[in-house]
Amino acid sequence: MSQPIDPAAGIGHVHLKVADLERAIGFYHGVLGFEIMQRMGDSAAFLSAGGYHHHIGLNTWESLGGPRPAPGTTGLFHTAIRYPTRAALGEALRRLMQAGIQLDGAADHGVSEALYLHDPDGNGVELYWDRPEAEWPRDQNGGIAMFTLRLDLDALLTTTIAS
Repeated sequence: MSQPIDPAAGIGHVHLKVADLERAIGFYHGVLGFEIMQRMGDSAAFLSAGGYHHHIGLNTWESLGGPRPAPGTTGLFHTAIRYPTRAALGEALRRLMQAGIQLDGAADHGVSEALYLHDPDGNGVELYWDRPEAEWPRDQNGGIAMFTLRLDLDALLTTTIAS
């Protein structure tokens, strides 16, 4: 049996192949609000929240002008971007609505609330916030008991306005 990973380990960034760098920057910077930390000409950009070197890398090195991934193929299901509060997730929803970006779904998972969509290149994106661990649903043995219920988007937007 292998030893478990160090509990302080985390996923630091995602690097996406995109067909059109400016279009991708328009989504991740213009709509979601990530800051551009560095550009490598017209072929790559690195974006972050809070001044980190990068949370999202975008490049056209192997994908310039390429098609979206075909349905039914393997690859990344989605990139999950965690927001610190429910109000911050509500603000993200407001930004998506203002940009005219359609959601693929929205769910309450008990441990978190999430919005699901696709970026302009067809990459899956999840925007979510985690409830405090003390509020996570548990089974009779104390294990996590996640579920999927409809997320009330109007209530999520109200949280933003009230905060």
